[in-house]
Amino acid sequence: MLIAAIGATLAAQPADRAIVGDRFRTVTRESAWTEVARIPMTFPTFHPQGMVRIGDTLFVSSVEVKVPTKRYAAPVDGYDRDPGAGVGHLFTIDLRTGHAGTLLASATLGEGAMYHPGGIDFDGTSLWVPVAEYRPDSRSIVYKVDPATLAATAVLRVADHVGGVVVDTDARTLHGVSWGSRRFYTWRMNADGSVESGAAAAPAVRLNPSHYVDYQDCKYAGRGAMLCGGVADLRSATAGPPIRLGGLDLVDLTDGRPLHQVPVPLWTSTGQAMTRNPMWMEPAGAGLRAYFMPEDDASVLYVYDVAAGKNADAAR
Repeated sequence: MLIAAIGATLAAQPADRAIVGDRFRTVTRESAWTEVARIPMTFPTFHPQGMVRIGDTLFVSSVEVKVPTKRYAAPVDGYDRDPGAGVGHLFTIDLRTGHAGTLLASATLGEGAMYHPGGIDFDGTSLWVPVAEYRPDSRSIVYKVDPATLAATAVLRVADHVGGVVVDTDARTLHGVSWGSRRFYTWRMNADGSVESGAAAAPAVRLNPSHYVDYQDCKYAGRGAMLCGGVADLRSATAGPPIRLGGLDLVDLTDGRPLHQVPVPLWTSTGQAMTRNPMWMEPAGAGLRAYFMPEDDASVLYVYDVAAGKNADAAR
């Protein structure tokens, strides 16, 4: 049943990406976000990272930390902390009425100290999932995953922490964001979805010119752009908890420029910004529907609609 349901909805996904990007350009600071649903997960989710929705199925990457990392007093072999230990998960979650929030299947991804899955994307056929060490400037593996079976194939190894990936299905390029999204990587791809020979050793690397939030989960948004959700903790001079700022950026994949930036004034009851880690956006009516899962362990899927501005489908 799951395989058939996924197969029936695959074809529409890539076409929706450009619509999302166009409509997002008309969302502003004044746009109203209307809550549609809150769906509690019925299983331990650990620390969710990335999200993709295909029909009535939700795919979520997550890291289960067994031993937290510890910072060194001084850098050791170029690292600021030890690797810790954990397990990388990819969950398949039911969204059907009466079953919403139920775990359908799961797979573990990673290798040794590389146990931290990041933000994920979907190219119309495969899910793309990076799994890295839980520390900056480290190592990663990028996997292609069959959404029907969760069978994973390692396609790329990177000498850095890749915290999220995006597939530009128009230009046939694979893109990665580093720890804190300070660096952007680009690899060329073959028609069969493999990375070009030699490209892994020398990807194009660009610095992120935007600094107001760190991107957590990014998706291809058509026309050579990616849509990223992110957060930043802002601290004042006085004691107290940080102010958590959440935002969404549409980013040009050729040069890393932010094309459109919008703060997202949505928080959980405990103060978590909605754009902390997993996010997904899709067309809904004449606007957009957003999915967020900012909380750990006993996670809730928050669903919001936001209206697009006039001429949204003509935006460029």
